[in-house]
Amino acid sequence: MNAILSFAAALVSLRLAGLLFRGRRYAWAGGLLSFAAAAAAMAWGCAHGWDTASFRVYYLAGALLSAPLLGVGSLQLWGRRWAGTVGLLWTGFAIGIAAAMPVHGAFAGTEVPRAQDHVGTVARVAAIAGSSLGALAVVLVAVLTLRRRPLANALIVASVGAAAAASALTQTAVAAAAACFAAAALLLYAGVTWAPRAGTTR
Repeated sequence: MNAILSFAAALVSLRLAGLLFRGRRYAWAGGLLSFAAAAAAMAWGCAHGWDTASFRVYYLAGALLSAPLLGVGSLQLWGRRWAGTVGLLWTGFAIGIAAAMPVHGAFAGTEVPRAQDHVGTVARVAAIAGSSLGALAVVLVAVLTLRRRPLANALIVASVGAAAAASALTQTAVAAAAACFAAAALLLYAGVTWAPRAGTTR
C-alpha cells in the first residue's frame, strides 16, 4: 500500500509539473518534479527495498532541491530576475553533491533511510542551508505581496508546510508522507495559477 500511495503521489506531482512547465513556471515545475522524484524513490524503496541509487535520487530531490526551487519560484514571482540564475547554479551544485557524496552504511528493508546514517556533514549542511533559505524566501515573498495575492500566497506557504510534513513523516509513516507530497503539489499548483480577478492568471 505504501508503494502504491507513493507512486500515486509521484504521478500527481509529475502531471502538475508538466502543466506548470507548459505555463513557463519553470522553477515551480522543478519543485514539483522534485516532489515527483522523491515520491517515486519512496515507491521504489517500499516495493523493492532501498539501495544507494534510490537513496541518492531521494536525497537530491527531497532534501536538496524541493524547497530551494520553491524559493526561487517565489523570488521570480516577486520580479527578481536574478533568481533564475541562482536556481540554475544551485541545481547544478545539488546534482554534483548528490552524485559525488559518499554513501556509507547498509540499506535494509523498506523503511526510508535516515540521512545521518548514510551521508556526511557536507551533504547534510547543504540540504539544511538550501531548505532553510528556500523556505525563508517563500515566506518573505508571501508576506511582502500578501495584500496583492492573499489567498494565492496562503496556498503557496501551505504547500511548503505540506512538503515539510512529508519530509518529517517519511521516517514514521510513509503513506502519510506520500499524501503530504501530493497535497504539497496540489497546493503549489493552486497557488501559482490562482487568478485573483477574472481573466488574470498569476
